[in-house]
Amino acid sequence: MHNHAHDHSHSSHSDNLRTAFFLNLFFSILEIFGGILTNSVAILSDALHDFGDSLAIATAWYLQKKARTGSDEKFSFGYKRFSLLGALINSVILVVGSIFVLSEAIPRMLNPEVTSAPGMMAFAVLGITINSVAVLKLKGAKSLNEKVVSWHLIEDILGWAAVLVVSIVLLFTDFYILDPILSGLITLYVLYNVVKNLKATAYLFLQGVPTEISLKKIETELNRISGVKSLHHIHIWSLDGENHVMSVHAVVDDAASSEQILDIKLNIKNTVKDFDIEHVTIEIEFENEGCYMSDNIV
Repeated sequence: MHNHAHDHSHSSHSDNLRTAFFLNLFFSILEIFGGILTNSVAILSDALHDFGDSLAIATAWYLQKKARTGSDEKFSFGYKRFSLLGALINSVILVVGSIFVLSEAIPRMLNPEVTSAPGMMAFAVLGITINSVAVLKLKGAKSLNEKVVSWHLIEDILGWAAVLVVSIVLLFTDFYILDPILSGLITLYVLYNVVKNLKATAYLFLQGVPTEISLKKIETELNRISGVKSLHHIHIWSLDGENHVMSVHAVVDDAASSEQILDIKLNIKNTVKDFDIEHVTIEIEFENEGCYMSDNIV
């Protein structure tokens, strides 16, 4: 019975992400035609934003299901690291798209073109409605994937609210320059976040120590454990930004008993749990035992 409820919960989460994905993708395609018909680069830039969100949702949806697949002969750590690949692909697509939108918006700022204010207003209302429905579908989300997607959709709602305000202003004025200015602001905002995420993704790909973890602090805490003479080859990295891994060589007294070694291992595991490290490999070495690893590996 317990397993059935667990599976049902996962199925519900996947269904929510699937609904949000199809809503976002459908509207992104609609926006492209809408931007062309209304001659609005603001709508086209929001189409890019929504399309990027669709990719993010699709990745989250896929990984929500894939993450339940454990390790196998090909991927001994499981499939969590696939999320980094998805983030990298999404980021590159969004950077290229942002540059394209800016190349369209900047000339429009110098020579504003007439846009259809009623058309912009209609799409803004539709955009707010569709994204609100998607947010409601993800209301009460518990998984990090769903929470991140929810924030993406809330950002979309705010973007469409800005388009709505501009369209109302254009109903009564001919400040058509507001359209490319809004487009530029939306695109720069998207580009700023994409570049920031791209840097974080590259850092994880290079197996950098997770930014929220202090290597020195962990080393200090581990050295306080009774029976630990010294530590070396301490390595910490992250599979996907959430699931962290650590390996460490701990030197113990030559006369240490098997019971003492087991206690040391248990204390190391309990200590690193406080740092959100879920997988730790411990190599025990005696004082008169030389480390088998090469000197050029620190």
